[in-house]
Amino acid sequence: MRAWWRQQLQGWWRRLFGPRMLYGWQRADGTWLAHTRISSATHVEHPAGLDIGDHVYIGPYNFVDASGGLAIGEGCQITTHCALLTHSSHQALRLAGRRYWGHGRPPGYRRASTQIGAYTFIGPHVVVAPGSRIGRGVLVRAYSYVDGEVPDFAIVAGQPAQVIGDTRDADRAWLDAHPAERADYDAWAR
Repeated sequence: MRAWWRQQLQGWWRRLFGPRMLYGWQRADGTWLAHTRISSATHVEHPAGLDIGDHVYIGPYNFVDASGGLAIGEGCQITTHCALLTHSSHQALRLAGRRYWGHGRPPGYRRASTQIGAYTFIGPHVVVAPGSRIGRGVLVRAYSYVDGEVPDFAIVAGQPAQVIGDTRDADRAWLDAHPAERADYDAWAR
């Protein structure tokens, strides 16, 4: 009997306080994005630096660092357990040691804006390093580490992420089988 009550209480707690998808986002410029969804279990650091498009999905357990300026294009999907970064202190900690804390500009500290193009899909457990530029229509496979430039429509994987394909190949096959859908695709992809 006691276990049954505990299960009921845990289920109630999860439903009441567990991660939820929150619909709508207001950008720093006041624009309301009705179709953007960000999980309550994702942490957005410095939301004023986040330039986000509508129809974006950011799932649970992500760290979104916009302190150095982060642009996420329309229609992007960021799955779960990802880190989108605009600053890095790993080298600064080693170089400055104890002097790092309280130092105005520690040596080796990196801050750079990061961009993710429209209709890009970022798989689970991906890290996007500060200053990276991911093109539009990109597929970033799970567990990848992106540092640098990724061209439009690339499929990337690995640590560091390397181009392993082109999303247009899969898109072409699907569009050939469903030609009525081509206009929607062409509207953003051209």
